[in-house]
Amino acid sequence: MPPTINQTYINQARTLIYKIAGLYLPTNKDSIIKNRLDKLARDLDIEDYEEFFSELKRGLYKQDFINAFTTNKTDFFREGFHFKDMIDRILPQRLLSDEPFRVLCAASSTGEEPYSIAATLLFAKEVYQSTAQVSVQAIDIDTSVLETAKAGKYVVDTHLNPLPDWLELKDYFDISTKDKHKIIMNAKQCLKDILSFKQQNLSDKTYSFGVKEFDVIFCRNVLIYFKVEDQEKILNRLFSYLKIGGTLYLGHSESILGLAYKVDRLGQNIFVKVME
Repeated sequence: MPPTINQTYINQARTLIYKIAGLYLPTNKDSIIKNRLDKLARDLDIEDYEEFFSELKRGLYKQDFINAFTTNKTDFFREGFHFKDMIDRILPQRLLSDEPFRVLCAASSTGEEPYSIAATLLFAKEVYQSTAQVSVQAIDIDTSVLETAKAGKYVVDTHLNPLPDWLELKDYFDISTKDKHKIIMNAKQCLKDILSFKQQNLSDKTYSFGVKEFDVIFCRNVLIYFKVEDQEKILNRLFSYLKIGGTLYLGHSESILGLAYKVDRLGQNIFVKVME
């Protein structure tokens, strides 16, 4: 049996996940912390939390701890208006250029979002008869979800995750039926060829990208896991990698904060960078 979890251990876990990964879990998330500590104890055969936290502070089990405390809720083509905005507003003009078109997907989780972006780009290339080079860089702090994303194999409940009808999914995924409501979607090589996955902590002071490297950045439904002052820092860092005229997509409950004067807001949390 795992050791009993008391408030002291919950508070220690809260402090350490913030220090290690920048993730903020306020006191109303204590039950989540408790559940994740309990699962971690079972997975790692933890018998003494004091000993575990001491080892964690020395760098042991760091990635296991991070993976245990990340939240990985995502779906294919979630908040679909952002994908339609790319197709209708950005890509018709941009794909006429010979300059490579690069997208960053921050906090890519198990991969449904970057594969949705990649399929959208390839679909747009067909529609606009473009030969432009397109690519998607997907990042996440959780190594376990990155492995799932690289594999590109999914079971999708089409009732819970309605899929778009404006592109032929079978052009980009091998699709088979699992049962009445579920399908199996395996990403085709054409998607994997334009996708790359790497580990990156959004709370790091610098990211391994070039200045103004990206035409589009998706950073959706992840800032909510950080303190407001840390959200501001993350947005500023991401902004430095976005081209002038580039687009930042945020989640429906997230804010552009102090960058509001540097963007044109197009609605539905779509922001176009107009100045450094």
